[in-house]
Amino acid sequence: MEWAGAFGDLGTLIPFVVAYIAVLKIDPFGILFSFGTAMLICGLYYRTPFPVQPMKAIGAAAATQAAQTAVITQAAVYSAGLVTGAIWLVLGLTGAATHIAKLVPRFVVIGIVLGLGLGFMLEGIKMMSAGWVVAAIGLVGTLLLLTNRAIPAMFLLLFFGAVCAAIQNHAALEALYAVRFEFRTPTFALSSITWYDFVVGTVFLALPQVPLTLGNAVIAITEENNRLFPDRPVTEKSVATSMGLMNLGSAAVGGVPMCHGAGGMAGHVAFGARTGGAPMILGATLLILAFFFSGSIEAILAVFPRAVLGVILFLTGAQLALGSCDFSKNKGERFITLATAAFAMWNVGLAFIVGMTLAYIAKRGLLRL
Repeated sequence: MEWAGAFGDLGTLIPFVVAYIAVLKIDPFGILFSFGTAMLICGLYYRTPFPVQPMKAIGAAAATQAAQTAVITQAAVYSAGLVTGAIWLVLGLTGAATHIAKLVPRFVVIGIVLGLGLGFMLEGIKMMSAGWVVAAIGLVGTLLLLTNRAIPAMFLLLFFGAVCAAIQNHAALEALYAVRFEFRTPTFALSSITWYDFVVGTVFLALPQVPLTLGNAVIAITEENNRLFPDRPVTEKSVATSMGLMNLGSAAVGGVPMCHGAGGMAGHVAFGARTGGAPMILGATLLILAFFFSGSIEAILAVFPRAVLGVILFLTGAQLALGSCDFSKNKGERFITLATAAFAMWNVGLAFIVGMTLAYIAKRGLLRL
């Protein structure tokens, strides 16, 4: 089940990795190596299915802007990783992340987690619309086998997706025949950064990500981990510090900005993971791909149909939303939870600001429902 749960976060990992490689032409080795190393270390250190994911706001902004203009470059992405790493390392080591998290009421945190879950489910439905028949079969079959210990649902779903890809997408199947064994080693990537890249990466990528990261990758993941695994608790300080370290390391080898996320943990847990073995298994897999097959990674990732990735993302969102149904008995606080969740489905950073603003208004006695 740890092996099955290890691949429960592919619904978010694969689309962003593909976007970075296809649109920004970033070397797959750096991306796979940094993700794999971070997952191995996090699995060993936290001993829970602690996820490592791409930073979504940075990934989306980088891919869309690079496709439309020449402003965002590979070096700008590396710069964003450096700045992001420095910010969270300082917030973690100084304990500031813990103090900030304590200022956030629980009903706001629940709203962020609920919104993330519903947002994942909605995005999963959109991805499943690319192939409704495949998605329907995959979803129903996975739901029937989700708690089956003899037949891990994730393995069956991935095998089903591979068969569908072979039938529907002959080009992807033919591309697999061209996969070649090629040994690679890490290289230093920061020598290509200019001051222009540094400014662009900071202003357009790193700084807009901070509120989103605070809500999802620090506060929400801490809440999720400690709710599911009270015997293996984590702190906001350790989470922020690990994010800082892994982003500084990632930027140095040509990787992309990474974070933790409550949705990633929900994905691992939904498919059976209960220990740090799951991220270690996925990390080791990514390292093997990095060292030996990074030149053929686009062909390998093309095997996973979009509809099947949508099923994974939908079930991940469901797991996350179900765990956030501990609503307050106070009507005003329930409203703030729902309002925060609604905004979180669109933008987690904005949801954090809205939730805190409403909490302040309610504390002053100005919110009457």
